[in-house]
Amino acid sequence: MSAEADIPGSKNPKFRGPIMLRRDRKIGVGTTDQHLLDERGPADWVHTDPWRVLRIQAEFVEGFGALAEVPRAVAVFGSARTTPDSPEYQAGVAIGGALARSGFAVITGGGPGAMEAANRGASEAGGYSIGLGIELPFEQHLNEWVDLGINFRYFFARKTMFVKYAQAFVCLPGGFGTLDELFEALTLVQTHKINQFPIILFGTKYWAGLVDWLRDSLLGSAKIAPGDLNLLHVTDSVDEVLSLVLAAAEQRAEMDAAGTMGDQW
Repeated sequence: MSAEADIPGSKNPKFRGPIMLRRDRKIGVGTTDQHLLDERGPADWVHTDPWRVLRIQAEFVEGFGALAEVPRAVAVFGSARTTPDSPEYQAGVAIGGALARSGFAVITGGGPGAMEAANRGASEAGGYSIGLGIELPFEQHLNEWVDLGINFRYFFARKTMFVKYAQAFVCLPGGFGTLDELFEALTLVQTHKINQFPIILFGTKYWAGLVDWLRDSLLGSAKIAPGDLNLLHVTDSVDEVLSLVLAAAEQRAEMDAAGTMGDQW
């Protein structure tokens, strides 16, 4: 006799699709088809975790499908609170335009402020202007300069699109959202999850405190390696932004031709 035969309930497992439950574990009432075809009952099932998995899957499918044929692109981040009359807004317009004229699509979070500026610069230069929006508790619409827009429910699905379809990140002065994208990219490059991915901080005065803290606190206490600081480029020059992006794109093309790039996803 097998050891399993001595375990109560082991001979009478219950199944729901690929899920098996033994002993007195609960599986619910009825079959999956019954729940699908029975239109009666409460609607709160659409808020359960299994259903959310399908929504998450749908966001990835929609995003991949919409962006699959987009030309090489650069993601530009920055504060939604940046005003149109500010130097930061004008820098965003200039960066978006310079990237578009060099054949890069521009991807932003699709909102106002610095994001709008980069989208506007790309659109006015005749380039491909993309906005990846996010559902928020407060009202926010894709800005009018977006040519291709996608609205996401989930931050992690949206962030995957930025990393997968952009060849560089440019961070204009911004808040928590910009910092989130910045450190996500830094972590992925540091751990070699993505290759040849310049991360550019635009605005030396704005980013100086953060860079000093990274050097003095993180590197100073050996929490990061000396070379990790070289993953960041800080500049006030639109021309330098473009130069860094073009150099990385050229190196990426050489690696692709040599077959050494690998599959990042």
